[in-house]
Amino acid sequence: MFSLYLLYFVYLLFGGVLSFVLGIYFNLYSYSVFFDYEFFSINSMVVSASFYFDDISLLFMGCVLMISSMVILYSYIYMSSDVYSDRFLYLVILFVVSMLMLIVSPNLFSILLGWDGLGLISYCLVFYFNNFKSYNTGMLTILTNRVGDVAILVALAFILNSGSYHYTYLVDDFLFSWALGYMVVLAAFTKSAQVPFSSWLPAAMAAPTPVSALVHSSTLVTAGVYMLIRFDFILFNINATLFLSLSCITMLLAGFGAILEFDLKKIIALSTLSQLGLMMMVLFMGDSLVSFFHLLNHAFFKSLLFLCAGLIIHCIGDSQDIRYLGYSISYLPVTCACFCISSLSLCGVPYMAGFYSKHCIMNLLFSSGWDLFLGLVFLASMVTTVIYSMRLVYYCFYGCVGSFSMNCYFEDSVMTSSMLFLCFMSVMGGSVLQWILLIDFTFSLVDFSLLTLLVFAFSFILGYFISILGFTYNSESSFLFSFLGGMWFLPSFSVYFLYHSLLSLSKDSNKYYGVGWSESSTSGKIITIVSTISLLEKALYNNNISVMLMLFLMMFFVIII
Repeated sequence: MFSLYLLYFVYLLFGGVLSFVLGIYFNLYSYSVFFDYEFFSINSMVVSASFYFDDISLLFMGCVLMISSMVILYSYIYMSSDVYSDRFLYLVILFVVSMLMLIVSPNLFSILLGWDGLGLISYCLVFYFNNFKSYNTGMLTILTNRVGDVAILVALAFILNSGSYHYTYLVDDFLFSWALGYMVVLAAFTKSAQVPFSSWLPAAMAAPTPVSALVHSSTLVTAGVYMLIRFDFILFNINATLFLSLSCITMLLAGFGAILEFDLKKIIALSTLSQLGLMMMVLFMGDSLVSFFHLLNHAFFKSLLFLCAGLIIHCIGDSQDIRYLGYSISYLPVTCACFCISSLSLCGVPYMAGFYSKHCIMNLLFSSGWDLFLGLVFLASMVTTVIYSMRLVYYCFYGCVGSFSMNCYFEDSVMTSSMLFLCFMSVMGGSVLQWILLIDFTFSLVDFSLLTLLVFAFSFILGYFISILGFTYNSESSFLFSFLGGMWFLPSFSVYFLYHSLLSLSKDSNKYYGVGWSESSTSGKIITIVSTISLLEKALYNNNISVMLMLFLMMFFVIII
């Protein structure tokens, strides 16, 4: 069975490299290809499958395939002792196929198939370990994402007025473009976990760590951002002020939550949420190319963070508490080095992958006439990113062993090879993608490299002191800790106020409708009719002459009339 892991690894890596090379070629020559395969047609109804390949879809598809190949290679060792490792492999492959269908499809109907496939398979992966916690988080995940699925269904009704399901045929003066834009934004907000749908993203950490690396880097949560990149021409027809504010709130909410969190995977998940808010903010500012640039850069170093975290968690007794990480550098040198490199890339240290896209965003904010408030929110996001990254690195390098007395530390060559590849992309990917996408750094009047370094130095020192205080000062009982560390009580609002009320409503509906008057008027009557027929059959079966004569007379009168 495990040979299939290596086989799919080779296939996906080859497909990823091929897609990346084709994306470079398509970008160089401004080339795009539209495929439409007709299965059959009945009168005016045509059943066909459409695929659209351009530089954006091919580059993103290459990114997804390369990361998924590294995740499968990593899982070859990580899931080797799991009883249902074959089920895990097939679910991951179906997950990747659903994402690819969403990427290359220009048809909103087939996009819905990939969109729904991501939601369903993510639900199967979240409760993969079949325990009470994973079941609850899986239900929270799929119910929140169903809101976005309904929005896509409504968008299908609006786009039908244009005469086609293909979004490539839409024009700016489309009559229902504003309604279509709001539906697409709502779907993207649920899938990318923006406020007020943010509670499901940290809860989905119940899935295996390789799945988290795939979900948080290039598949599930980035599907909403990719959809808005594709529908960016419709965003100009709607008022995006509210959505811009919500994305800024998401950045701050996730950043402050990660600073006060002690769960390793949840910190990285909140980091993903903060970066998704940053991508959404840039999208609503009107620059989809810079948002796509940061999306690709983020995919490489975030997948590397999760893979490193998975190996560290295994080595400290399957505990996710960062207070057990102490002095891991002595036992896991390669893993900790990759972990630090990915954290530095996340912070935007020159000249790593994250620096190029964040530098573009800073130039866009301060040199294009945008509100100063957005610039301050972006700086606050940078500060929180450096603080929680410094906090993770501090707990990893701290000179006291915080884990249990007996642990098995190991670094498998297969797992480290996948991490080293992603480490290389976390360092070199930003500059390569900048050359490919032809993003110019010279359009700004002021060079913000010095400002970036000052913000990083200040945040680094602040994060160091916060990490030291984390050992000596326990503030978990304070209201501020509960508010900021609990994502501003958003999970409580989304669970107790929304789902609890809906559960009570469904209970009342079942009481008064399901087993009430509806039951007595439908099922009760049917039972009476069936019992009457059974009595009639019994009478006929016993050769009742009167009943047979009555039926004969009824048939006779019907024929005469």
